[in-house]
Amino acid sequence: MEITREEKYRKLEQAYPGEVESLTALVGKSPWRQLFHIQPPTGLLNDPNGFTFFQGEYHLFYQWFPLGTYHGMKYWYHTKSMDLAHWENVGIGIEPGGPYDSHGAYSGSGIVKDDKLYLMYTGNSRDENWVRHSYQNLAVMDTEGEIIKRSSPVIDSVPDGYTEHFRDPKVWESEGSYYCLIGAQRTNVTGCAVMYRSPNLIDWTFEGEMVTKLDHFGYMWECPDYFEMDDQGVFLFSPQGLSPEEDAFNNIYQSGYLIGEKLDVSTRLFDHGPFQELDRGFDFYAQQTTKAPDGRRILVGWMGIPESNYPTDNQGWANCLTLPRELILKEDKIIQRPVRELEQLRKEQSEVKSLLRDETRTFPNFTGTTYELICEFTNENAQQFGVEFRAGENEKTVLCYDHLNKKVILDRSMSGEPIESAYGNVRRCRLEADKVKFQLFVDTSSVEVFVNDGEEVFTSRIFPSEDSTEIRFFSSGGVVSLEASLWRI
Repeated sequence: MEITREEKYRKLEQAYPGEVESLTALVGKSPWRQLFHIQPPTGLLNDPNGFTFFQGEYHLFYQWFPLGTYHGMKYWYHTKSMDLAHWENVGIGIEPGGPYDSHGAYSGSGIVKDDKLYLMYTGNSRDENWVRHSYQNLAVMDTEGEIIKRSSPVIDSVPDGYTEHFRDPKVWESEGSYYCLIGAQRTNVTGCAVMYRSPNLIDWTFEGEMVTKLDHFGYMWECPDYFEMDDQGVFLFSPQGLSPEEDAFNNIYQSGYLIGEKLDVSTRLFDHGPFQELDRGFDFYAQQTTKAPDGRRILVGWMGIPESNYPTDNQGWANCLTLPRELILKEDKIIQRPVRELEQLRKEQSEVKSLLRDETRTFPNFTGTTYELICEFTNENAQQFGVEFRAGENEKTVLCYDHLNKKVILDRSMSGEPIESAYGNVRRCRLEADKVKFQLFVDTSSVEVFVNDGEEVFTSRIFPSEDSTEIRFFSSGGVVSLEASLWRI
């Protein structure tokens, strides 16, 4: 059944009698609710927004449509944490419905100024002819947690040369001025990012386009994020419209980064190296970062991807966020590691050491549905080796290293309830190593894999049966030594 515009853009107060209660009950019956990931109470979650450390806590918002699992009227939902491991639901952060966000409070970012948290976001509106109009709006949160929207936009129009696909402002401060990058689409239907400047976060001046070497790189750039580390500039963004290139760009939309010289804010020139993907898995998009008080750069992404369907869609909810990751620069590459605070989630530990001789083996206590698993393989002469997890009689998710082809492979073709497979059920990336370390965070319906301490990352939703709990280690075509530790979560 096709959904009408009126149905799609309802607000919470327009819910039918008993609708929210029914939806909540439906969600409560879902076998795939996550244990330690941020997920929506009902409805659909997508982009992380406004990720900021403020008043001793991390504040993280996300795009939320409460009344269904299709993209509709977006709110900002507010969560917070003292430690990046345990999150508390606060409730609605930004409610849409004014003249400048009549059809949704879309993505944006946060910045602290004068003991207040400023939240800059895109207001989505439609006119009587259903033509989109984008506004860049501001909401301000005080120390008591009250959030008040400004009555008028801080950027009220789209500059000449760009379409109304103009969104996701990311704000930062440098040498007394504020800057923001906005993801944009040129009128020739190519993607880019544009820059604004402000003395006070209220009055913004259009500076022009960010100058990169990627003049024709997809048809839209979403979720720009610029920051500096180790005397270099880093630009994250999510380009839409890239074609697959062997093992790269195999999802419908991509997320990645450029590393280069620091952005010259006077010329907007960003001299950078090649585009690199942030995540090699199936379900990662719309990343956002913040700076921790100790200087670490922390990233959270949407564990989902636009225009995809998931098995929970008919269970009243969809999607979650990734675990927080620390970013480290190493030889013109971003290394991603789970933040150390996640060690607080560890409970009972099991360990094993063994040689695998062209075989598949299980070990006592290496089972479960929610856990952290670290397995280190030292290859002697095996052609392939790895681990099968959330495995049962007819289900398994397979993570392996193909020594012959020097590739890490994640295969979810037998992971349980099927997910849209137009883009395939296997992801690969190149890795040259004789020692391979896999760190897996397995939740009820997801896995995040960190390879060799974050050189590569694979993020994936999986939907196995509750009784698929086995962990099996294997080698084929030779011998590999294994050391593994498992912590229940």
